[in-house]
Amino acid sequence: DGTALSDSADPGGRHMLELKGSIPALVTPFRDGSVDIDALERLVEWHIAQGSDGLVAVGTTGESPTVSKIEHKDIIKRVVDIVAGRIPVIAGTGSNATAQSLDMLQHAEAVGADAALVVTPYYNKPNQAGMKAHFKAVNDAVGIPIFIYNIPGRSIVDMLPETMAELFETCENIKGVKDATADMAKASRQRHLCGPDFVQLSGEDISALAFNAHGGVGCISVTANVAPRLCAEFQAATLAGDYKKALEYQDRLAPLHRAMFLEPSPGGAKYALSLLGKVDEELRLPLLPVTEAAQAEIRAAMAHAGLIN
Repeated sequence: DGTALSDSADPGGRHMLELKGSIPALVTPFRDGSVDIDALERLVEWHIAQGSDGLVAVGTTGESPTVSKIEHKDIIKRVVDIVAGRIPVIAGTGSNATAQSLDMLQHAEAVGADAALVVTPYYNKPNQAGMKAHFKAVNDAVGIPIFIYNIPGRSIVDMLPETMAELFETCENIKGVKDATADMAKASRQRHLCGPDFVQLSGEDISALAFNAHGGVGCISVTANVAPRLCAEFQAATLAGDYKKALEYQDRLAPLHRAMFLEPSPGGAKYALSLLGKVDEELRLPLLPVTEAAQAEIRAAMAHAGLIN
């Protein structure tokens, strides 16, 4: 059915986490400069009711660069508490400082997050050896599954499939990748080097269809903020091997995938959610609400998908 979170051990005794389907990278609602806790709770409940297979709390789409450390930790705990075990919660815990990522990871584990998403360190540009050292350090500090977030377009560094394979082999908590490279050859290379147990989740909505055909099992999605049921049904179709049906969903969703990134994310998602009455459009500087031109394209894409009239 596209939803899976199961703990088991392989014959070698390795603790495995299975995570699949449509996993919204949850926006963080703001009101008058503060986190809107009531809106956050309603949003989480809506995603569960709409069939989302998991949630990422305070990833980049959750404006992790501009929430305070206290807010970041509080949002993770609140999302875990609201979800109450109904679907998996993946905590965004990445940083370009290993010590800060460790602190956030340990908090996520303590409050009951099911897994953690750790981005490759950005700006300071570690080489492959530095990335290996970073991920081995975070692996050794906690006991929850860790997913590598590889997004060269934002972090500038690109973790090679060979590096992932070494980390997967040597670090018991590293379970997979959120791959936002849109490089299908890389997905196949990662599958070859890491094996089918390495969980590959797309980090880019428009190419998630092809990504799953190359061995991916889901998407950590921006568009699923706005169209959670359609994205969940789309993922379920791919996981059932029904790519004809999945392509029909792709045709409905493709304009929305594009519209979400006309201007810096999550501006598009928050505008769309404001039209649905879910959150205020408020962002934190240096991000701004989307322009009127982008608003018009977002509304047209939502109408094309059948989300509004």
